[in-house]
Amino acid sequence: MKNHIYKFVLGFIITTNIFILVAQESTDGKFKATDVSLEQYKYPDWFRDAKFGIWAHWGPQAVPRQGDWYARNMYIHEGSKWETQDYEDHLKRYGHPSVSGYKDIIPLWKAERWNPEQLMKLYKKVGAKYFVSMGTHHDNFFLWNSKLHSWNSVNMGPHKDVVGLWQKAAKKEGLRFGVSEHLAASYTWFQKAHGADKTGDKAGVPYDGNDPKYAELYHGKAAADDTGWMTKNPVWQKEWFARISELVDIYKPDFLYSDCALPFGNEVGRSLIAHFYNEDMQKNNGNLEAVYTCKEPSKGRFVQDVERGVLDSISEFPWQTDTSIGDWFYRTGQKYKTSEEIIQMLVDIVSKNGNLLLNVVQTPEGDLEPDVVKILEEIAGWTKINGEAIYSSRPWKIYGEGPSTTGQQEKGQFGGLKDTRAYQPTDIRFTTKDGILYVFCMNTPVENIVVKSLGKFSKYSNKAIASVSLLGSKEKIQWKQGDNSLLINKPSTMPDFSVVTFAVKFKK
Repeated sequence: MKNHIYKFVLGFIITTNIFILVAQESTDGKFKATDVSLEQYKYPDWFRDAKFGIWAHWGPQAVPRQGDWYARNMYIHEGSKWETQDYEDHLKRYGHPSVSGYKDIIPLWKAERWNPEQLMKLYKKVGAKYFVSMGTHHDNFFLWNSKLHSWNSVNMGPHKDVVGLWQKAAKKEGLRFGVSEHLAASYTWFQKAHGADKTGDKAGVPYDGNDPKYAELYHGKAAADDTGWMTKNPVWQKEWFARISELVDIYKPDFLYSDCALPFGNEVGRSLIAHFYNEDMQKNNGNLEAVYTCKEPSKGRFVQDVERGVLDSISEFPWQTDTSIGDWFYRTGQKYKTSEEIIQMLVDIVSKNGNLLLNVVQTPEGDLEPDVVKILEEIAGWTKINGEAIYSSRPWKIYGEGPSTTGQQEKGQFGGLKDTRAYQPTDIRFTTKDGILYVFCMNTPVENIVVKSLGKFSKYSNKAIASVSLLGSKEKIQWKQGDNSLLINKPSTMPDFSVVTFAVKFKK
């Protein structure tokens, strides 16, 4: 017991010293730990041009094949069906969590079929311009070679520097590289491991999270009133800062994602962002290329991230949707989004000045299921032909027209509007680049296409149109610009995908 107390005190001293040193270092750069200072941020062109990223939201929680939040839900004996099903599953397969807990799942994650180079080649083919590796989820297991936390993927599980290997593969394929951190929420999220069954033959028997031997993984017991998404414990906040700073300092990523609003809403969170920006400027000879995302309106300080949702209009500031092709972690029998849904989502987001970060669900072993590969191949076929209207584009004067712009849309799971929806053939989205206006039909046209925003007397554009072409087709497109709309005759042969793109050029 004395050894564990010694380790805790030593860890606290080291963490506090790192926080002081790094925070001091941050004040020496351009960015300080204030909103006013962070508002100096300029969005780098690489991110504004990229539009599409792929995320590996992957780790030991994939092992039971039960989807997201397993490490927490396996300790919930009484609750909703979604929560307690993991407890029941764990009890049958691994034993009672007082003995066989999440710590015993971690060694089962071997990642034996994981080939990061092969996957990165596929992701580049699909059209991703940046790639994001999980750094740590709420389970407090690190996927990098940490010197501050022994529960990491180099010491345990696959015995590999997962972040480092992903980064090497991304750089080889010319993709920008990022990491995601979910640690700020871990301290309260993981408190279920400190509980016990309330009923049954194991009632009152403490779960393994109460064992001091495993306090480094499960955290200590939180104060009774510390129940928010992010802890208010200043010791834990400083620990978070030190550990995420270590991640930033070792890998110097282009992109950092936090699964929360601005961490803790205080100087600790702002210090980390300032440190990330200042380190990036040092890496890039005074140029800022770093992108930081968290889940609140940015006010120009960073990139706002919207989980499982989209914004309803063109944003002044670049933003991002993060979502998954299926569940966040692998789940047996899960339903995946179709390639059509993902393409529609991408187009809608880009038309509103956003980027799409898509989690591609990996098996616990590290490879992809055949149906996931098929979906990705279909997206690759679309981006190969239509990518010119996506990459390096910018929003037009309006994001679109049609029923989807006026009708009621279901709210997103964590803000904004729902990321997928049923689009009509008359739904249209716009992007622009190099003087060309791209007109996306969000579903296969069944009759001639009418674009009301491009009439001769439109309030959005009074320019005369010079030509209209269909991307991926050599057919000469017939069209007529009337007073109130542009009429595009439906092509005799349509592409094999649902979302089709017309390039509209104007007379000079």
